Amino acid sequence: MKYSIVFAAALVALSLSACERAAVVVPAPTVVTVPGPAVAVPGPAGPAGATGSTGATGSTGDTGSTGNTGATGGAGSTGATGATGDTGAAGARGKTGGDTVIVVPPAKP
Repeated sequence: MKYSIVFAAALVALSLSACERAAVVVPAPTVVTVPGPAVAVPGPAGPAGATGSTGATGSTGDTGSTGNTGATGGAGSTGATGATGDTGAAGARGKTGGDTVIVVPPAKP
């Protein structure tokens, strides 16, 4: 409601301004000629001239020489074999068994 009157006024202004107006006719000006010396009027343009020749293309420069191949490196020396380790000490003899009984459960059927 607040903007309805403003919107309606803008709509009326736009619709009335969209009407086509009548064209205004302006009378042609009157030309008065005064006798005097003759003035030369230029004629139509002549044909275009020939296209100029294209200049020569410059020569290509020489290709540079290829560089030398580098020398191959020497093979490295083989490393020395390591020393064999000492043999470990022998273990002590085990004790004889006593009264220990081992029970093995039967296999499942």
